[in-house]
Amino acid sequence: MHKGWFGRLILPGLVFQSVVIAGGYGTGREIVEFFLTLGPARGLLAMLVSTIVWSAVCAASFEFARRFDRFDYRSFFRELLGPAWWLFEVCYLAQLGLVLAVIAAAAGSMLQQTFQLPYALGVGGIMLAVGWLVFAGSRAIERALATWSLVLYATYAVFFTWSLSRSGGFSLTPAAETADAGSWIIGGLRYAAYNLAVIPAVLFVLRHARSRRDALTAGILAGPIGIVPGFLFYLTMLPHYPAIVESTAPAALLLERLDSRVFTVFFQVVLFGTLIETGTGMIHAVNERIANVFTEHGRSMPRGLRPATATVLLLAAVGLASFGLVALIAKGYGTLTWLFLVVFVIPVLTWGTLKLRRAGPNAVST
Repeated sequence: MHKGWFGRLILPGLVFQSVVIAGGYGTGREIVEFFLTLGPARGLLAMLVSTIVWSAVCAASFEFARRFDRFDYRSFFRELLGPAWWLFEVCYLAQLGLVLAVIAAAAGSMLQQTFQLPYALGVGGIMLAVGWLVFAGSRAIERALATWSLVLYATYAVFFTWSLSRSGGFSLTPAAETADAGSWIIGGLRYAAYNLAVIPAVLFVLRHARSRRDALTAGILAGPIGIVPGFLFYLTMLPHYPAIVESTAPAALLLERLDSRVFTVFFQVVLFGTLIETGTGMIHAVNERIANVFTEHGRSMPRGLRPATATVLLLAAVGLASFGLVALIAKGYGTLTWLFLVVFVIPVLTWGTLKLRRAGPNAVST
């Protein structure tokens, strides 16, 4: 499967979507924070901006990784930024801590609210699942992330159809907009820029790309593939605007309206899987970076070091979870957004594309 068209063109987008979804995206809080607060119509325009930016930057990044044979973030940014490559690593590790904290908080709350299980059990379950997948290696991670993404698409499609049949539709009229809605262009750029920082977690899949056409097509498709679940969730929330803007976990509110215990449990299980996806993808990027250092010294990374890295990173993030889901998304995400624009998005679209033009179609940097 991974050597055919699916692995070359679709798999990168599915892995990208898997890592982007995170805890806030999965529960709907990120969708509210970055889009719905702008108002129904402006939020959709902002989502369109995010999709276009995702496709453009993914296409440039995927081709850059393929052309120069750079499939971990350390080697990728050494090629792109030279001696300043460490600037991205500082930002990425800060983002990693924030996202893992969101995942820990969401997992603990999810099991506590849905199954009345101890908060610590949700956190521990996430750690065990991520550690196992990270230990299993790249191929197992590819399969797990791609399969769960397809499950997620089906679940959100059912959620969207069922919810709208109950609510009777939604409005995009200007009268429904908030008076103080911000710029939809800036909103779309902010969301796109922050989430594009997860591209290092996708680079390992680009080893399947055989040509420039493969890499560019996979990048262009990654934008729509990544945004579709969020788009369906957004439309599902619109009938409940503006009250839903104040909800910590919009998904829980919408599920209550459906009044189906079976679907609520199934939806929470699917969301729990998305938390595992995101944690696995982002930690795997760190492991690939460490493995590259071992390779440069003519050695192989010990297998036990992979789950050990995952355990240390997850434990370090648990403390951050105490700040709360809304505060983490609203404050932490906004701060890092502009940094990723400076150290990644702008460089890869300018200097990165210039380097690609100067290099031959199959050149690999030495």
